[in-house]
Amino acid sequence: MIDLLNISPGQTVLDAGCGPGADLPTLAERVGELGTVIGVDRDPVMLARARERTSELPGVELREGDVHTLPVDPGSVDRAKIDRVLMHVAQPGDVLAQLHHVTRPDAVVGLVEPDWDTLVVDAEDLETSRAFTRYTTHEVVRHATIGRSLARLAHAAGFRVETVVATTPVFRDAEEADHTLGLGRNMQQAIAEGRIDRNRGQRWFASLSEGPFYASFTLVTVVCSR
Repeated sequence: MIDLLNISPGQTVLDAGCGPGADLPTLAERVGELGTVIGVDRDPVMLARARERTSELPGVELREGDVHTLPVDPGSVDRAKIDRVLMHVAQPGDVLAQLHHVTRPDAVVGLVEPDWDTLVVDAEDLETSRAFTRYTTHEVVRHATIGRSLARLAHAAGFRVETVVATTPVFRDAEEADHTLGLGRNMQQAIAEGRIDRNRGQRWFASLSEGPFYASFTLVTVVCSR
């Protein structure tokens, strides 16, 4: 997605919901010494980690704030990205309207979100796998199908949709998938809430590490222009 933003030296780039700043060094490298990278996050702990990561990068500015009310001057940003944040926010459409507000004409904005309805976990107990995905989409993620809606929401916010790309991350290691997808944690929660039978859910989770493992979901990238 960063490549699709086509960042040039000297530009101002916004990372909305930057978290611990994993992408900030790459963005800083793209804008060069004359450019500026603005990282915004509402979590002070995440911003502290981002500061550690970017302490030697003078062109990076970190600002505490909510993506619904970005602490960024109107019409000041050339490029912006928001990555796996919209699925958690209260109003995705309002956040996209904020991105439209702070970007300049001809700015390019990249959006990346998963579609959790497409989560598949292979197991002999197919019905429990399906129940786990339903629980994830209905109870765990606030906007579980935001990925498929990105282009529509971006258009409604006033952007021109230029590119839509769907990719499928594949997990073949049960432990890695558990860490990234929260398989055990979310199954325990589903059992505690009575959504999945305890014995069936525990057998399902235990079976995931007994042989070759497979899980995947669809990640949607949308690049749009102002």
